[in-house]
Amino acid sequence: MNLVNNPDMIPLVGVVASMVTAIAIVGTVYWHKTRTKELQFHQDLRIREMEHQRKIKELEVEMERIKARSIPTHVA
Repeated sequence: MNLVNNPDMIPLVGVVASMVTAIAIVGTVYWHKTRTKELQFHQDLRIREMEHQRKIKELEVEMERIKARSIPTHVA
């Protein structure tokens, strides 16, 4: 089946091609939005993780400070 031999197929091929193009554009836009949301989620998660690590370090420093104060130092 050749388009040159069957000119009645040209409109059908045009309609199918335009539908496939529209579906591809919508799919690409949807994928882009989803990917953007995913990257934002990962960025927020990483920021929260870094803040948590900072708080842990602050608590460790505070614990060391308290331990240093509670140990009496005897100077001979």
